[in-house]
Amino acid sequence: MTAVFSHGRLRLYLLKLLDDGPKHGYELIRLLEDRFLGLYAPSAGTIYPRLQRMEAEGLVSHTAAGGRKTYEITDAGRDELRQRADELATLESDIAASVQDLSTLAGEIQTEVRGSVRDLKRELREAARQTRQARRNRWDTSPFPAGPPFGPAEPGSGEFGPGSQPRPGTSTEAGLLAEFDQRLAAFTTEVGRLVRARRFSDSQLRTAIRLIDGALEGLRRLLR
Repeated sequence: MTAVFSHGRLRLYLLKLLDDGPKHGYELIRLLEDRFLGLYAPSAGTIYPRLQRMEAEGLVSHTAAGGRKTYEITDAGRDELRQRADELATLESDIAASVQDLSTLAGEIQTEVRGSVRDLKRELREAARQTRQARRNRWDTSPFPAGPPFGPAEPGSGEFGPGSQPRPGTSTEAGLLAEFDQRLAAFTTEVGRLVRARRFSDSQLRTAIRLIDGALEGLRRLLR
């Protein structure tokens, strides 16, 4: 749960949402997600227990239809909203600030991810170019003027015949793969260091995870 809803403030905001009209639990989750621009969404395990406690306290009631409970605010719930009007106004202000912080963080992470993906694409293109060049150089310096790159196999001649050449590009590709592994490990270490140094909230970490998943999907599309 995002820090802005600590100390019972989520209960207050649920009352505010229900004051706008009856809603079932899934609607409340979606409204909260929309309020945070998709950067935070409470789980069902966060919302439904609170609704049950609020109902036990007489602040909300529910009706059931089609296997779904619809909650509505009671007069006691409206009384609490009126008594905590100043707190609600402060909460709205804090939510707006939190959304701005989350949006800024998301923008920073997206910029970093886009830069990393661009660098990776450029390095992959360069690796492919170097591999092609190495193969061309190998064939240009070959003492055999014509014919296929690998000669016919003969008994006792090894895997390939007298006209055979070693498969090109192996050492270059191995070196580039090693460099790729090093860059990937460095990226993972740096992201972990940044996350732990700034002590992100749960919602910020979920945003970072979604952005990393997006970068991974972009790489899958690139390498298909």
